[in-house]
Amino acid sequence: MKHWLSPAKLNLFLYITGRRADNYHNLQTLFQFIDYCDSLTFNVTACDEIKLLTPFDHVPADKNLITIAAQRLKNYSNRQELGVEISIDKKIPMGGGLGGASSNAATVLVALNHLWQLNLSTQTLMEIGGQIGADVPIFIYGHAAFAEGIGDQFQRVDIAEHWYLVSYPNIEVSTIEVFNDPKLTRDTPCRTIDELLSIPFDKLSNDCEKVVRQRYPNIDELIHYLSQFAPTRLTGTGACVFSQCQSKDHALALQAKLNNTMSVSSFIARSLNHSPLYQS
Repeated sequence: MKHWLSPAKLNLFLYITGRRADNYHNLQTLFQFIDYCDSLTFNVTACDEIKLLTPFDHVPADKNLITIAAQRLKNYSNRQELGVEISIDKKIPMGGGLGGASSNAATVLVALNHLWQLNLSTQTLMEIGGQIGADVPIFIYGHAAFAEGIGDQFQRVDIAEHWYLVSYPNIEVSTIEVFNDPKLTRDTPCRTIDELLSIPFDKLSNDCEKVVRQRYPNIDELIHYLSQFAPTRLTGTGACVFSQCQSKDHALALQAKLNNTMSVSSFIARSLNHSPLYQS
């Protein structure tokens, strides 16, 4: 059985430019993948069931985006005889702002489109994915991108790939609570991609970070500490923070400092413009 990779992502910046009538937010962000991945395995079966063989703590199978994505694809194709057993080796922290669940859903859609021989276009898969979650389409798109709208309008970019220390303070942050917080900045002026890409990394920011740091003192402490040694910010709505390093050795040295100072999980990853999903 073939393993299909499901990578994490970073929001290198995130600006919220308005709130829409449907309560979604308009934003401008820059997505880049990292080489830190979950791995999914698919066994196509002759029965018509979709089975997730790997249990998730606190997430029932019928609420898991893996099974939701498989069922949505099956319904879209109107092929009710299709079946599959899915297993996952889970590495990406849940609730960390790295897009793990959305990436899992995207990998399911791409893999089963191939394994079930549905021959749907990437655009169609992105439309199905967008109905599952706002971040699912970027993982199907498969390339680093500047995103606008609710994060679903992409402009491909090729940007420098860096080493990062990604730190996770063992907290799950609620995206809904962050976006509903009355203190959240919602009126950052829109800028062009050229303007934003001309700004040095350490001068970019995430409009969600201030709210998250106020709500979660441990995340505030983590960002404050790491920022002494490398440009550090929140990804998405958190809880993960990422520090841009000059090299892998720099990242390892920073990780050692962190381990000697705070009880926080972390890993080292390199950013990627091309998604590992399509390499698999």
